[in-house]
Amino acid sequence: MRSKIIAAACGSVLALGAFTVVPGAAAAVQPDVGSQQQNEAHQRFKGLSQDLRGRLAGHWFDSAAGKLTVAVPDEQAARQARAEGINAVVVRRSAADLEKLLGDVKKLIGDGVPGVYSWGVDVRDNQVDVTVNTTRETEATERFLEKARALGDGVHVSETKSQQRQQAGTVQAGSPWWPGSETYCSVGFAATDANGGKHFLTAGHCTNDANQAAYGQSGQQNRIGTSNVGGSRSVNAREGDMGVVAVTEAGWNLSAAVNTWGQPAITVTGSAEAMVGDRVCHSGNTSKWQCGEVKYTNKAVDYGGGLVIEGLTWTTACSKGGDSGGAWLLGDKAVGLHDGGPSQCVQNPTNDADLSIFQPVNEALRKWNLTLVTGGSDDTAAPSVPGNARSTGTTASSVSLAWDASTDNVGVTGYDVYNGGTLATTVTGTTATVSGLKADNDYTFTIKAKDAAGNASAASAAVTARTQPGTADEEPPTAPDNLRSTGVTASSVSLAWNASADNVGVTGYEVLNGSTVATTVTGTTATVTGLNADTAYTFSIRAVDAAGNQSKQSAEVNARTSSGNTGGRTFTNDTDYPIRDFQVAVSAVRSTATGPAKNPVTVKVEATHTCLEDLNVTLVAPSGRAYALMRTPGGGYSCHPFPAGKTFTVVPGAGETASGTWTLRIGDNGPGDTGVLSSWSLTV
Repeated sequence: MRSKIIAAACGSVLALGAFTVVPGAAAAVQPDVGSQQQNEAHQRFKGLSQDLRGRLAGHWFDSAAGKLTVAVPDEQAARQARAEGINAVVVRRSAADLEKLLGDVKKLIGDGVPGVYSWGVDVRDNQVDVTVNTTRETEATERFLEKARALGDGVHVSETKSQQRQQAGTVQAGSPWWPGSETYCSVGFAATDANGGKHFLTAGHCTNDANQAAYGQSGQQNRIGTSNVGGSRSVNAREGDMGVVAVTEAGWNLSAAVNTWGQPAITVTGSAEAMVGDRVCHSGNTSKWQCGEVKYTNKAVDYGGGLVIEGLTWTTACSKGGDSGGAWLLGDKAVGLHDGGPSQCVQNPTNDADLSIFQPVNEALRKWNLTLVTGGSDDTAAPSVPGNARSTGTTASSVSLAWDASTDNVGVTGYDVYNGGTLATTVTGTTATVSGLKADNDYTFTIKAKDAAGNASAASAAVTARTQPGTADEEPPTAPDNLRSTGVTASSVSLAWNASADNVGVTGYEVLNGSTVATTVTGTTATVTGLNADTAYTFSIRAVDAAGNQSKQSAEVNARTSSGNTGGRTFTNDTDYPIRDFQVAVSAVRSTATGPAKNPVTVKVEATHTCLEDLNVTLVAPSGRAYALMRTPGGGYSCHPFPAGKTFTVVPGAGETASGTWTLRIGDNGPGDTGVLSSWSLTV
């Protein structure tokens, strides 16, 4: 019998782990259960300058200090971090050093080493952690440990006598759902599809049987719907541990109210990505409502029997068998689906073997193109007024400003900067530069804070500043030249051009589709998406500098999109997904082609990224098999931009069918570079 976790229901009332599904019931009232300091830490991380972000060796929430803390390679970067209002520690190893060490460890592990069940970066200790169950050691384990320790003190080996498992077992009745006649699992988050269809997310190891009936009561009673419809809505492999149950039976309604088992009610307002140090809580049928701290993100686990899952989050919260698939929350934001944990509920664990593990929920939502069910916010309190507004510098065409952070009952999400009565810019941090001003002129600025519910503070005290005398930058950049099309799909055109020159500096380029600005970029490549198949388009480019001067438009280039599917076996996803440092961009396509997959399968990727050598690219088939298309080389290398229209081929494994969901994963394993996966196509 497969291992699981579940939530319970009787009659027509279904407690969905974190959700209560009650026909006609109103959503629970949302109390303020989140940490204001924790919310602010997330906002400050989003607002970090690109220069500082590119130098980080890690980041986490320090609950003792109540602040975001970052690891940086030198004191200069630490001073810059403190100037941006966050704590900083100077560490020996850069992000690239840690990724190199982790890559070396992964090579030694290969397809698995007896007893070695987890590995990943510990950002707080600035090292790579490897955990070993000594009860399963063999000579192969000893050989691995000898080689791992030879990598230096950057690799830390922990030894235990137990380890996590994907939880199962007979537990007390509470709030389960039943997959067929099997033991129960906890329900995660309610979600809807593009057509309004009702679903809930749970663990993949709870939904591994295709088209299995899902019940709200033991004994195959009170049917809710169907698990893993079509066999394409469950994953329990390297890609992750996540699955979908379709809620199809009459009388079942979805709710964003969280089942907190007697704790204050919570209504889910959205989703988030957890960071190390966050306080998170989970709702499950067995351990009920448990909270703890995130210790690792993006860490792998080897459950044995060939089951390795990557990209999981590890926490100190207690969990038990029967919690599988249940909801993990950061305040009122959905963050994960319960994957596994120890065989017993351990409070305040000091041993990694006693940590609980969850699958990030955003990956599951993206994979199946689902929308989280959320409730309306009861937050009507505005943030406090930004204090100590001041000018920190001027040029002939710009004024730089700073202010003290506002506070809010839930969390500040940003600041609007006004030049007189006109909105000049919006930022997430507590500094801003307003450009495009006239030389030797007085300007008056105010700042308003805002929160996620749209509440805005009163304006700050006015700040008057005078731009520097002399001639402001009124010279436009030169026109971009050599504009060319570098690739097309049925819905996109990729472009490249030669850089413009400017007396001060070019800050960006506007890409025009006819006379309309289609996108703005900082580099010299762009992909325009959302186009019609088999249609001619005309593009041009103009450069912009910091003073707002625009160049003349480049010469035009004509491009025609492709005609779409070829023989019904090419499928495309044109949604943009950001490629961020040390994160994984995940994009899926649904193939309706029949029969076996072609040999080879062809994948064409349209993306922008300044360092091809930082990227790992993987194709995950409907079967769950992962095919490596490109791997980061490791060690020292020179960066090259990701080429337009890069094409990969892969030979599928035996029995690989064309039909189902194919997923492209692009992992960025280096600091200081960002990009966008704008489109990819699969020919099967």
